[in-house]
Amino acid sequence: MDQIYIPKNREGLEVGSIVVIKPLIERKSKIKIYSYNTKSIEPIKMKIINEIMSYITESIECENIIITGSFLNQGFKFNDVDVLIITDKTLNASKIKENLERKLQIKTDLLILDNKSLQQGLNTDPLYTNMLSKCISKNRIIYKKQREINYKLLDLHLLKSNLMLTNFDNLTGNEKYNLTRNMISILLFIDQKKVSNEKIDEKITQSFKITINEIKENLLDKKEFLTKYKQIYNNLYKRILNNGTK
Repeated sequence: MDQIYIPKNREGLEVGSIVVIKPLIERKSKIKIYSYNTKSIEPIKMKIINEIMSYITESIECENIIITGSFLNQGFKFNDVDVLIITDKTLNASKIKENLERKLQIKTDLLILDNKSLQQGLNTDPLYTNMLSKCISKNRIIYKKQREINYKLLDLHLLKSNLMLTNFDNLTGNEKYNLTRNMISILLFIDQKKVSNEKIDEKITQSFKITINEIKENLLDKKEFLTKYKQIYNNLYKRILNNGTK
């Protein structure tokens, strides 16, 4: 049983008086959330998620709020919280982001989309597919995915990964990992395979015969890694180019 001590010198409260003990500030009830492919989230992260959703719900009108990205991975190796707001209304993203970061004292990466744009992204863009493969949302996520290969869009995405070939020595381990993930996600998407963090990492490990930590920690054999990377990149580029010109 917890003990609560009351000062001996007190007004209006005699010895033996019956009292009611309650918090000075009542806690807000937690928002019900829906989890997709998240095994376990640390309590402090759940508190942050609840604070984000509570603030957005009280501040603006929207159809859904989705938390995604590395924030949902186990541990605390993340740079920011990826927040996706689904609404047809025009919102000031910069202002919402600024208020969120001031309230939570944590960096956020905020994206505002309408349902039509999100549906189109899920159909044509591996980045969107991967983004929602693991997430937490305020409302249920119900989208019918019909994969459409837009080779011009994939060509633009693949171009980002070319930085590995031109600037290898100046990239950090995390940057090399992200560029590799981008390339492999496009490969899985074109091959009509599932695009998720787990499947991307599995394909990277299988293709390069190294662990994900070896990439992130920059423990790479430059010649061996770049030889394999260039091979995958060039083959993928040819597939996109050949199909995109038909």
